[in-house]
Amino acid sequence: MRQKITICFIGCGAFARSFVPLFKVHPDVEKVYACDLIKSKADFYSETFGVEIIDSFEEVLRRGDINAVAIFTQRHLHGPLVIRALKAGKNVYSAVPCASEIEEIYEIEELVRKTRLTYSMGETGYYRGAAMFCRERMRRGEFGDFVYAEAQYNHDQRHFDFTRNGGNWKAVAGIPPMLYPTHSTSMILSAMPGVYVKKVSAFGYEERNNTDIFGTEGVNLWNNPFSNTAMLCKLSNNGVARISENRCVAFAGPNTYISQFYGSDASYEFSMVHHYYSRWNPENRNKLITEDVSAEVQPESLMSIINEPNVAQRVTDGIGFIDMSPIQIRYGAYGQRLPEEFRGLRNGHNGTHHFMVDDFCKAAATGKLSPTNIWQAARYNFPGLVAHKSAMKGGELMNVPDLGDPPADWEVIDDETPYFR
Repeated sequence: MRQKITICFIGCGAFARSFVPLFKVHPDVEKVYACDLIKSKADFYSETFGVEIIDSFEEVLRRGDINAVAIFTQRHLHGPLVIRALKAGKNVYSAVPCASEIEEIYEIEELVRKTRLTYSMGETGYYRGAAMFCRERMRRGEFGDFVYAEAQYNHDQRHFDFTRNGGNWKAVAGIPPMLYPTHSTSMILSAMPGVYVKKVSAFGYEERNNTDIFGTEGVNLWNNPFSNTAMLCKLSNNGVARISENRCVAFAGPNTYISQFYGSDASYEFSMVHHYYSRWNPENRNKLITEDVSAEVQPESLMSIINEPNVAQRVTDGIGFIDMSPIQIRYGAYGQRLPEEFRGLRNGHNGTHHFMVDDFCKAAATGKLSPTNIWQAARYNFPGLVAHKSAMKGGELMNVPDLGDPPADWEVIDDETPYFR
């Protein structure tokens, strides 16, 4: 039996604004509330979105009429808040990452398994056009055996207004980059269902300039000296992946992407605006057939200017950051895969927001698992948590834990099959 969702947003910051309108119109949602410790932020949401305000997280957990929460607080607070919400019997949508401690992820999994409540991590990487492209071709068997991939999240944060976090803003801004790895890991791992990271070795760049944010001896909450970190991963399917998380680099966009995805029989590459797919010529195994697949993976707003002289600058400035690409449109047809109510509403992060909200709502309403359930979220999150420990120990090779697959009797939402045949 399908149940209606009454959900409260925990954290009324700038990012959550993109999601309130989507939850409000979703056919599985009955009502939306908002909660923030800073009253002015909550009041802004009330005036802007017409939602009722609840004064505290504790009150949200006590309310019997609220059966779901959406966690949009500072990233290092996600784990503890998710645990409290699950213990109170609430379904949980959480912004990334899942948690900042390995033990927290284990506890979340135990609670989800025991209660059968919905946990869904709002990971954009799973739904980006490049990830969908690689996943589709892997399903078809075109790549052959997976060999090697690279992905990165280049997001310079020196221009951010961290003062909104209060007096300890520098202590929070110095969070280790690998505690936020899921944009990069999800793009690669989601193309290969069931595959996970077994071992990592990582190295960090010790910041020379922003030492009031990145450094040891209590400079930040983690005694973290690294502004940028890269890890090399050994995967369970014998493949290798390189993941980089960079927070102080002169690079603007696209800031999250797969640069390389190689198989024994085909390969995918991306550079700034162009996406290429190569595979062996069936008539001559000594020759490759290479095609530009940019028009399938890039949104029309970018393809319309792709040959203009200033395209690189316009990409750096953010064009195409909101819109869906053709592969996403095909996969996310409104009225079929996505709710008709979403048509025309603002999207975000390369056309991923509509997918994330819809999958959580359908999971919570039906009792199925979302694609970014706790077992999958852990596979995206664990490698980074271990990688930071490795970097702090000079690149020591370390084992990465794995929660395994979801319970066999718990069905995962699969809206891809009709579109990825």
